[in-house]
Amino acid sequence: MRRVRTIAVVVSSSLLLLAAAPVALASNGGEGWYGETNDVVITNAMFLVIIFFPTVIIVLTLIQWRLDKRKHARMAAKKRSAANTDPRGGW
Repeated sequence: MRRVRTIAVVVSSSLLLLAAAPVALASNGGEGWYGETNDVVITNAMFLVIIFFPTVIIVLTLIQWRLDKRKHARMAAKKRSAANTDPRGGW
């Protein structure tokens, strides 16, 4: 019962806040914080999005490649050190 009451309070308060949001945002004639949005602004923003995602993919791929290179070098060093151990031990 407590869970249902909590969910009802959360849903009703969320709906109340969402109902009040358009009134608060319409105070400037629907214009956002950036100013007037025209075709040039949208085109430039989308060019930035087009540039952003391939750049992120390339950077993350380079980071993963470098980490894999280190991992394989560490595994090869461990394999070499295991092969070079003297079974008799000592100095």
